[in-house]
Amino acid sequence: MDREEGKSAQSLPNLGATLANLGDDCAWCAVTEFLGQVPLLQCLPGSSIRRIAEAVQVKHYESGDYIAREGEPVDGLCIILDGQAEVSAPANTEEENRPDYVLNKYDYFGYGTNSSVHQVNVTAVTKLTCFVLPSQYGHLLQTKTIWNAEETPENHSLLEQILHLEKLEVDIFRGLTLPEAPQFRQVFGGQLIGQALAAASKTVDCLKLVHSLHAIFLIAGDNNMPIIYQVNRERDGTSFATRKVEAKQKGLVIFTLIVSFQKEELGFEHQAAIMPAVPPPEQLLNMEEIRERRLTDPRFPMQYRNLAAKKKFVPWPIEMRFCQDSGSQHKPSLYYWFRARGKLSDDPALHRCVVAYASDLLYSGVSLNPHRERGLKTYSLSLDHSMWFHKPVKADDWLLYMIDSPSAHGGRGFVTGRMFNRQGELVVSLTQEALIRRAKTPGQTPRPKL
Repeated sequence: MDREEGKSAQSLPNLGATLANLGDDCAWCAVTEFLGQVPLLQCLPGSSIRRIAEAVQVKHYESGDYIAREGEPVDGLCIILDGQAEVSAPANTEEENRPDYVLNKYDYFGYGTNSSVHQVNVTAVTKLTCFVLPSQYGHLLQTKTIWNAEETPENHSLLEQILHLEKLEVDIFRGLTLPEAPQFRQVFGGQLIGQALAAASKTVDCLKLVHSLHAIFLIAGDNNMPIIYQVNRERDGTSFATRKVEAKQKGLVIFTLIVSFQKEELGFEHQAAIMPAVPPPEQLLNMEEIRERRLTDPRFPMQYRNLAAKKKFVPWPIEMRFCQDSGSQHKPSLYYWFRARGKLSDDPALHRCVVAYASDLLYSGVSLNPHRERGLKTYSLSLDHSMWFHKPVKADDWLLYMIDSPSAHGGRGFVTGRMFNRQGELVVSLTQEALIRRAKTPGQTPRPKL
């Protein structure tokens, strides 16, 4: 047939409307999963992807049909679902300036142009199926952050700002250590875990959430330098996806993360772990209140109180309330409630990233508890860190963190962790091994961790 759109380009009924009548039908999942793999949409919040899935239309073309003609109005973003299309300049364009190339699955056109009309011709090379997001929904492609479509990071928790990444190119992101965040000697391990998990999460569709991660800390990070996160797509399956993330500074890999994602499904369930009987968080003091009490407690020497008062105190972006008193500080265990400070966007991937960030706070130090004595100076560095997410988790609700250290040997401390929600459900299990040593004199501590 002639290269006309004709009936082959006829739009089917709005796909979103059709899927809405199917509830949790596999078709809706398939559209959402597909959109999650389109590079252009990589940094959109999950809520935006879902809204786009409801708004897209599907169009079919035969080989040789025009998909777009030079000079015709741009009617929206067109994403190749199946088949191939060719982009070519009009016939009167000089040969050396003809931008002929082929579009394949996940490629797109009709977005990012300053013109309201097509500047080139796009034709189907084979039978072709496209998703089209009409122009009136173009605002869904413009979001404030990777976690929220409508609100800026300043309106949300400091943690959400810490976990906001800048996309540099496909599967490459940049993260920062914010000046208002608590500062450690090197980049905080929880920041590396949380930001790397955020980068990996932005390369899978929003229906798949992390269920396990395994991290290796290689070199101490520099707080004053950006961190580049390179995501490698190891596997994409129907139910599971696997990603490997490398964090780099100065061209060196300082941290690696292997993450497995799973689409939610029904299955066997049991829980043998029981949440211990501890006071609820409302009956416990937070860190700021504990500090204030120590500054005014006459049982502490005046010199100690004066030094503590002069030391700059930066509240952590995680609120913590300890279940044990100071008399238990020599036990190889620590229980405390925690939650993110401030408002978090309602993105399940973000909440898991926040929990990953918080999981490294005070974690490895528990393995030093039995060895603490007056005058002893120590330091600890995380070596590896693993997490398993068993159930959905809300990081701005209280979670009980149980940390135990069953062993320390050879300069390495081993800790395990469990996190329960207020309903007593086990939501996360963790393990970590850390380097624990007596502190060396300044300047002698090597930067490599091994």
